[in-house]
Amino acid sequence: MPACFRRLDANRFAATDAVQGAWNIDEQHIAPALGLLTHVLELGHRDRHDPALTMTRISFDILGTLPIDTIETSTRVVRAGRTIELAEATLYHADRAAVIARAWFAQDHDTTAIAGTDLAVLPAADTMPTWSSSNIWPGRFVTTVDVRRKEFVPGRAQFWMRPRIPLIEGETISPIARLLGVVDIANGITPRVAPAEAYFPNLDLDVHLFRAPQSAWIGFDTTVSFGPGGHGLTHSLLHDDRGPIGALLQALTVRPRSTT
Repeated sequence: MPACFRRLDANRFAATDAVQGAWNIDEQHIAPALGLLTHVLELGHRDRHDPALTMTRISFDILGTLPIDTIETSTRVVRAGRTIELAEATLYHADRAAVIARAWFAQDHDTTAIAGTDLAVLPAADTMPTWSSSNIWPGRFVTTVDVRRKEFVPGRAQFWMRPRIPLIEGETISPIARLLGVVDIANGITPRVAPAEAYFPNLDLDVHLFRAPQSAWIGFDTTVSFGPGGHGLTHSLLHDDRGPIGALLQALTVRPRSTT
């Protein structure tokens, strides 16, 4: 199976069939596109900073869908600085903006003496059964990710994921970009209702990290909530094999499917 994207030049990338989406197989799954924008932001940041600062938060506003086609990126610095920086990247198709990403980078300091968290440790990946996203969702992208899952009730689960194919052909990406290339799937791993009953795509995705992931497997402790007015929230605590690393939030628009 090919990588998700193939670079064409400094700013353009060709999407492969590996990004085939779950809500619509003629469109891209947004997960790899978010990983691509993360990679683009990190490359631009490293060109400006030596040593590089660490990405601690990234947010994505999803403005529309993407066909499986050539896409283009642009970047700009919103707030420059030697110790903190806010940078922005936009992903386009045919001159139409589809995703806007903003990331905070911050200088590292030695806080080993006071490091710690009271977040609960997730059970290890090898304690959970293998689970296939294609049991629920169509599209090729969900088949490119290994999943081990323990579901408690619909809308509440713990699971581990790891990508099985490269994000960009021939390019090395960071552990953070690798994580961001799959985390959007969290919204569909433990849905409150079956996709045949309702649409519940996410409008955004926000990740806060207090340390970078150190393992190929990324763990999720996820709860999906629906309100009474068509709005929802997917909340995940993120883990690697050493423990908690941060949190993920996805705002949902919930629309029951017609029964007629």
